[in-house]
Amino acid sequence: MKGWTMMIDIFLLIILAICVITDLKSRMIYNKVIFPALLLTFIYQFTTGGWESLSHSFIGFLIGFALLLIPYFLGGIGAGDVKLLGLIGAMKGAIFVFQSFIYIALLGAVIAVFILLFRSELWKSIYRYVLYKQSFNQGVLTGTYPYGVAIAGGVMIQMLMQGGTLL
Repeated sequence: MKGWTMMIDIFLLIILAICVITDLKSRMIYNKVIFPALLLTFIYQFTTGGWESLSHSFIGFLIGFALLLIPYFLGGIGAGDVKLLGLIGAMKGAIFVFQSFIYIALLGAVIAVFILLFRSELWKSIYRYVLYKQSFNQGVLTGTYPYGVAIAGGVMIQMLMQGGTLL
């Protein structure tokens, strides 16, 4: 069974690498990557573990998908991020995706803080506010970044925490 788990991990790492590259390059996580991978995952789960394994995979998908629905509806992340986390849940299960979500959220927050700190507009706005009492430009606190990076990083941290190695 360990060999099958390793195959899923390798497949997951390949999917994550593709999604990070496309998210960094075009700010998109493509359906043409997620949907075939999801279909292959469900087929794999059914053929190796029957209906029980497929149902666990589907529950993992629903939990992964649901975890990012609120940020999606609030406009904080894209639909590709939501589908990617659902795929991760389908591949690795509900507990794994939920534990990964904690690392994803923490890593995402750290990335967001670094982006804010390195934006010159933020420092200029603070400078103008402090010295001249001009209104603070709230626009410098908005913006997006490719959240697929945080998703991949959080999943890899969880993989390391579970087994001590990425493969």
